[in-house]
Amino acid sequence: MTSKPQKHLNPHAKPPEKIRELYKKCQKLKPDELADSPLILDMERNDLKTNSHISIVGEMTEDIDSIFQIYADNYQSSSPKAVYPISIYAHDAVPGLRLVPNLIPRSVQIALLNKLIHRDLSNPLHKSNVHLHHNVTYVQNEASFFSVSPSSDLTFTPKDPSIHKPISISQFLNKKLRWITLGGQYDWTNKIYPEENPPAFPEDTADLLKGLFPELTPQAAIVNFYSPGVTLSLHRDVAEECDRGLLSVSIGCDGIFILGLESEDSQKDDIKAIAIRLRSGDAVYMDGKSRFAWHGVPQIVGNTCPDWLRDWPAGGKEVGGVGIKYEDWRGWMGNKRINLNVRQMWD
Repeated sequence: MTSKPQKHLNPHAKPPEKIRELYKKCQKLKPDELADSPLILDMERNDLKTNSHISIVGEMTEDIDSIFQIYADNYQSSSPKAVYPISIYAHDAVPGLRLVPNLIPRSVQIALLNKLIHRDLSNPLHKSNVHLHHNVTYVQNEASFFSVSPSSDLTFTPKDPSIHKPISISQFLNKKLRWITLGGQYDWTNKIYPEENPPAFPEDTADLLKGLFPELTPQAAIVNFYSPGVTLSLHRDVAEECDRGLLSVSIGCDGIFILGLESEDSQKDDIKAIAIRLRSGDAVYMDGKSRFAWHGVPQIVGNTCPDWLRDWPAGGKEVGGVGIKYEDWRGWMGNKRINLNVRQMWD
């Protein structure tokens, strides 16, 4: 099925100046300024219950515990588990926005990383930004790229050697890899989904996400790989055929997330925007008016990956029970943020 952008929204439009100003201000904030900056909503340090712009609009109960148990094999024996009820927050600046701090338990975050990076990244059906300019060499039997030593001579050759250089496995995983697409393979150049049938969205991950947010049927996702200094420019997601909500899950280092709406009345300069500090395990659901809001990531906060996650993909049970299998890559997550952004392409 061909996916066309929302008719009333231009996928190539420029964001409003006021939202761009907030983005630039947040981009310039120093790490020691973030904690006290009035620009940033910090869902861990701010008292959300006393914030006049924030309200509790729902909660997730222990009913979802079975969903976590199915997805993460070691969830039942792991610690800590989820603490219920988990509050769902709204912010009056962006109607339809739902914030769920600390939704994803540690063992489920690990299971999600294992599936997204060990399994899905190794599947040739799921394309990455590196595929645009290089011939990606896969490991035998689609094994994890982390099964290859950082010093290996495995390289990805450029499609046009006059423009690009070969990429080593270390360069690929540490610097060059910026995103992979699951399910519907988004065309970043033309901002559309290709006409051919997309590969299937990973069923177990779809079941996890739909179990947490039943109104969403995961059909496409972009997995973003961030390091300090890497940003995501302001944009709107308008290529999908339907207006079902967008779901974003954060793992690893903290990220600053900008979200803003422009006035529906062209005669008014009524633009509202917020900046949120997202931590590992936080979820954001953009529905209603917020579904087509401008959003972006102006800053990744370095050295904020939780201690229990820093050694991934190496480590013992708490990081997937892989022992010394990926020991050469110990600490890879230490300065990374992985963001899973999920959408439904059609009703």
